Amino acid sequence: MVLSFSEIYSDIIHELESNSRPEAIEGMARYGITPKKAYGVSIPVLRRIAKGLGRNHELALKLWEGDIRETRILAGMVDDVSQVTGEQMDEWVQEFDYWEICDQCCMNLFEDHPLAYDKAMEWSRRDEELVKRAGYVMMARLAVSDKKADDAQFEQFFPLIINGSDDPRNYVKKAVNWALRQIGKRNLALNARAMALCEELLDGSSGSARWIAADALRELRSEKVLEKLEKARK
Repeated sequence: MVLSFSEIYSDIIHELESNSRPEAIEGMARYGITPKKAYGVSIPVLRRIAKGLGRNHELALKLWEGDIRETRILAGMVDDVSQVTGEQMDEWVQEFDYWEICDQCCMNLFEDHPLAYDKAMEWSRRDEELVKRAGYVMMARLAVSDKKADDAQFEQFFPLIINGSDDPRNYVKKAVNWALRQIGKRNLALNARAMALCEELLDGSSGSARWIAADALRELRSEKVLEKLEKARK
């Protein structure tokens, strides 16, 4: 018997209810995770549920429409990136209303899309806080996951990091910092470029830029990071 999407969705909701943790919802709110509705299900449990569902674009769209914390995170986990359009990416990013769904959607789905680099640059130029954050989260995630990319693909992000460093909004500032650190940990050449950019930002007048630079420098010039990059070079 083949279940309809409505029946599959109902089964998913039942499983989410079975794994709900009401006590976790209050804790999430303290960390800025404020969806309209949530069950408090942990990310590992959501990954297990997603693995059982497999990749399904139509189901992902229905899960996104559910507008519950867990259904939207699952949507990013089960969607088939080969069927995701740039229009869908723009529609979903426009609906990001707290940082967790932004980060989860970027790392579970968008970073694997052929338009990932284009969207990282495009969104980082936008004014909406979580859309702009998504641009820098994409930069950070691509720096980790795209092992075959050459340095030039990340060097093109540096002017955008400089531009974003003046934004004092917390979710943007932290994402800019994240992107800078992850790019600087790819190899020794990018590490040197990233540290030089940090020194430039330290001389600026923006408090957010100075915080981003000082925090990134602590990691980028640490013995642990430099030893790891030197070992990788050899």
